[in-house]
Amino acid sequence: MSSVAVLTPESFAEHRSGLGDQETRGGVSEDEAYIPTYLEAFPPLPEKATSGDKSGEPIGAWSKIRPIKSSVVTQVFHVPLEERRYKDNSQFGEGEEAKVCLDIMQKTGAHIELSLAKDQGLSIMVTGKLDSVMKARKEIVARLQTQASATVAIPKEHHRFVIGKNGEKLQELELKTATKINIPRPDDPSNQIKITGTKEGIEKSRHEILLISAEQDKQAVERINLQKVFHPFIAGAYNKVAQEIMQETGARINIPPPSINKDEIFIIGEKEPVAQAATRIRKIYEEKAKSVTVAEVTAPAWLHRFIIGKKGQNIGRITQQLPKVHIEFTDGEETITLEGPTEEVQIAQTQIQDIINDLLTRMDYTEIMVEQKFHRHLIGKNGANINRIKEQYKVSVRIPPDNEKSHLIRIEGEPQGVQLAKKELLEMAVRMENERTKDLIIEQRLHRSIIGQKGEKIKEVREKFPEVIINFPDPAQKSDIVQLRGPKNEVEKCGKFLQKVIADLIENSYSVSTPIFKQFHKNIIGRGGANIKKIREETNTKIDLPTENSNSEMILITGKKANCEAARDRILSIQRELANIKEVDVSIPAKLHNSLIGAKGRLVRSLMEDCGGVHIHFPSEGSGSDKVTIRGPVEEVEKARKQLLQLAEEKQINNCTVELHARPEYHKFLIGRGGGNIRRVRDRTGARIIFPAADDRDQELITIVGKEEAIKQAHKELEILIQNLDNVIEDFMIVDPKYHRHFVARRGQVLREIAEEYGGVTVSFPRTGVQSDRVMLKGAKDCVEAAKRRILEIIGDLEAQVTLECVIPQKFHRAVMGLKGGKVQQITRDHDVQIKFPERDENQAGPDLHPQENGDLNPDLREGEQAPRKCDVIVVSGRKEKCEAAREALLALVPVTVNVEVPFDLHRYIIGQKGSGIRKMMEEYEVNIAVPPPEQQSDIIKITGLTANLERAQTGILERVRELQAEQEDRALRGFKLTMSVDPKYHPKIIGRKGAVISQIRKDHDVNIQFPDKGDENQDMITITGYERNAESAKAAVMKIVADLEEMVSEDITLDHRVHARIIGGRGKAIRKIMEEFKVDIRFPPPGSDDPNRVTVTGLPEHVDNAIDHLLNLEEEYMMAIVESETMAAYMKPPSRVDEEPRGSTRGFVVRDAPWNAPGNKAPDVSSAEEFPMFGTVVAPRQASAWGPRKF
Repeated sequence: MSSVAVLTPESFAEHRSGLGDQETRGGVSEDEAYIPTYLEAFPPLPEKATSGDKSGEPIGAWSKIRPIKSSVVTQVFHVPLEERRYKDNSQFGEGEEAKVCLDIMQKTGAHIELSLAKDQGLSIMVTGKLDSVMKARKEIVARLQTQASATVAIPKEHHRFVIGKNGEKLQELELKTATKINIPRPDDPSNQIKITGTKEGIEKSRHEILLISAEQDKQAVERINLQKVFHPFIAGAYNKVAQEIMQETGARINIPPPSINKDEIFIIGEKEPVAQAATRIRKIYEEKAKSVTVAEVTAPAWLHRFIIGKKGQNIGRITQQLPKVHIEFTDGEETITLEGPTEEVQIAQTQIQDIINDLLTRMDYTEIMVEQKFHRHLIGKNGANINRIKEQYKVSVRIPPDNEKSHLIRIEGEPQGVQLAKKELLEMAVRMENERTKDLIIEQRLHRSIIGQKGEKIKEVREKFPEVIINFPDPAQKSDIVQLRGPKNEVEKCGKFLQKVIADLIENSYSVSTPIFKQFHKNIIGRGGANIKKIREETNTKIDLPTENSNSEMILITGKKANCEAARDRILSIQRELANIKEVDVSIPAKLHNSLIGAKGRLVRSLMEDCGGVHIHFPSEGSGSDKVTIRGPVEEVEKARKQLLQLAEEKQINNCTVELHARPEYHKFLIGRGGGNIRRVRDRTGARIIFPAADDRDQELITIVGKEEAIKQAHKELEILIQNLDNVIEDFMIVDPKYHRHFVARRGQVLREIAEEYGGVTVSFPRTGVQSDRVMLKGAKDCVEAAKRRILEIIGDLEAQVTLECVIPQKFHRAVMGLKGGKVQQITRDHDVQIKFPERDENQAGPDLHPQENGDLNPDLREGEQAPRKCDVIVVSGRKEKCEAAREALLALVPVTVNVEVPFDLHRYIIGQKGSGIRKMMEEYEVNIAVPPPEQQSDIIKITGLTANLERAQTGILERVRELQAEQEDRALRGFKLTMSVDPKYHPKIIGRKGAVISQIRKDHDVNIQFPDKGDENQDMITITGYERNAESAKAAVMKIVADLEEMVSEDITLDHRVHARIIGGRGKAIRKIMEEFKVDIRFPPPGSDDPNRVTVTGLPEHVDNAIDHLLNLEEEYMMAIVESETMAAYMKPPSRVDEEPRGSTRGFVVRDAPWNAPGNKAPDVSSAEEFPMFGTVVAPRQASAWGPRKF
């Protein structure tokens, strides 16, 4: 691994001056003694060689610099505009190119820089380890550059050599050239290899593939290993020497391109030409190698980076003077290798040895042992501690990485800085060894709350205790241990603080669940969440409601205990207001609670279901409370109370439990319609029978609870019922075919309902096309009989079924249906009817006026009436009495319109800003409110909605009108205006600093005070608007201020301007304090004033005198300090600065053999726009310049 030493133009001015701060010997520095030539100071750029130029060396001093080998490499390549994949230059640095580069950097670890050339091409610089750079380059070429393709033909038998063992050769080739190489499969007769990538990459791949093929060819192949530095001499300018050798010998010479770091040169062809070419190449190499020597300099390895210098400036100075010398450093070794011409190597060796000797005299290093566990604390967050030490003591500190598991820390730099840094690091290590570690047990569920969102809360804790390190366990560890580390006292304080935070979190994490009937959840939420939001804010709790499609009725409230209970009371009060809800408390011994709840809550759940869905709330376990709360409709609550007390009494006297199993499909039949069957068993036996809930694992388990005798009797009756259900029979019944369709319609929904309700009985109707009225039933005997009765009931309903028409205009159909058809579905369930709405007719805009055929009229219509439109007729089917009730229910849903008279000038206030007012009223009253357009000037507002809502809406609007009219009257009273004359010079004082005085008057008297604008005729008039009484009181307040101001005086005093800043203080704090203390106004002169010492003090006479005395005392005190500091500064000033004598003549930058020193030329005038023109200006040429002909 080697280091880098490259000369950069930035270090040019430094490379001639010797070591950075080294003192020159003999009183005259090397920089002053030596004057460079013009060509040395300004080396020319390389130019193209002419056809007659035989030199193989590049022209120009810059090109002679030889970089030192490095493990970190940099590659720069160019993507022309036509090959760019993303050509949108409007967002350079922000578009897809930047995103792609970020992604590649993350994947490969290389650093990528993009720049845009003048030709809109893309320059890309990639820096990093060699393998990272190669991977990044391949990714960049594939993702940022458009791909070209080419083919190369080599014999089929050579393909396997291109692929290599396990494809390694092919992968290496693709990585080096950043291309994709597709080789035909073995069974494919083609010998064409396809290469995809950039043009440069394709050429490199083609070159390598041909080399591999040539090796396997029958032709002679010779490899010559020559150092890479000699390849340009063998190739010659523009590859001229290599071409001459190939023409003379007929052999083919392959020299690796400069971008490929290989020393091998391949010669391919017939044996004799290959031998001749090899001889010529070796001869060129020997000639060039004779003039090259290798020397070594020994220096401690830790000193190497100081020898190289910052940004390679020390070595760069040597290589600039001796461009043919190559210097190589190797990490971990003390040897420095120099290679080049003998004389130049000796000079470079001497210069490097001088640098080493100087560094050894003024540089030092030391090593200390610190336990590895303390290393990260020494480094500090983001390297804060170690960076501070490096900058403060000008040293380099090397702390080994964790994977080395080393305790050794190395410090390098000037001896004094090294010792000071060592001392501080050891002190830190000792302090850390004396630190205390404390483990806090904190439930993992609280960790996230302590840390806070994006670590905000824990950041505050760390800022409060900066010396304490707080470590939370990884979430995956499921650990409750939080570790604190730091000074003992600080750790104790931090621990107590965290315990307090935890106590607050636990206090705020109390939760209570409240059962609320599902239909009231929307009322608790309120319009737009208004109700629930208000409860959350006022009680400072978190309230979670179950999702809309959930069967749960529990509302979870989280927060402090008192707040949770307050929120629960608020929610329960809403429920009580909405329905006839009663809440009673029953006292039952706490020891019976678990048995009354039952396994997984089965017993209490069955009790709640039996009593119409009441809510029974038991106190939390361990509370010791005997109070059980029952909440629900009045009648059901009383029923539940009696059953619960009866059950508790049975549990206390003699309670038993028996379990039996029955197939799940039998459960509905055992329960019966509306629970009739199971209720009869319960009434006869006195036992309670509990069926499994939908989420229970054992769906066949039935539990019987009660006294021993009651359980036996109930168990016997249920077993008989189950045995009867297990006794499967087949039977039939006669059903008129005209009713068959009703049973099998909608994929047999009616039959499925019968099967579910009656123990899974199977009902089979004749297939379509079979003329039969025989219906087969199969199942348990009791189930079959019950199913027969149900089918006969349905047939009876069908026979009694009538069809009624309900005429409702089509425009109201959507309102009648409700959201997702909810209203009409409710009517269908309540009245057991079928309701069919007509197809929507978009074309008919008025009544049906089709002419009657043959002049016949509809006999059902009265004279003058018109037939209803088909799209207005809703058909209701079912029993007559139910159809009529359903029709009334539908008509009740038809919106009605009423007119409300509201003065036209109040309409805009009712509408509100952007319609917010009228929207709120429509949502609150569930009506539609239509306000006439302004051009109609109408007072009539139309309200459309259900009759029940219209009255509320009408009352609400009239109430709003009364409020608005009252506001109008109030605005008229507030519009009283009063004017007063006040001298304009007092206006700023009445307004006050940042309007503080006038704002306070406005607030105290509830008025608006307006001062005249600039340019107004009456500059002394102040207008006060508000209630008459308030305006008068505000006027009196203003006049009082004016009276006080008229008593004030202004005096000018002289204060030395040097003390002004001290009197004013930081951001004016000191002067404001003085003005507040003495109740005066003090004005200092602005910058550039004629009299910088004049200060004006304004206020009451006695206040002004006191303030002036205070200011003069301050001046005297500050002037003493100023005079003393100036005297000390003059005493401490160096003599050279005092005498202001120049140390020597300043010649500026001087060079020898400059173009302007030639006869007939003159030095350029740097102040001339002709010699040094500005960008964008055009200057007419006057004469030839010493710089040579101008090129534009």
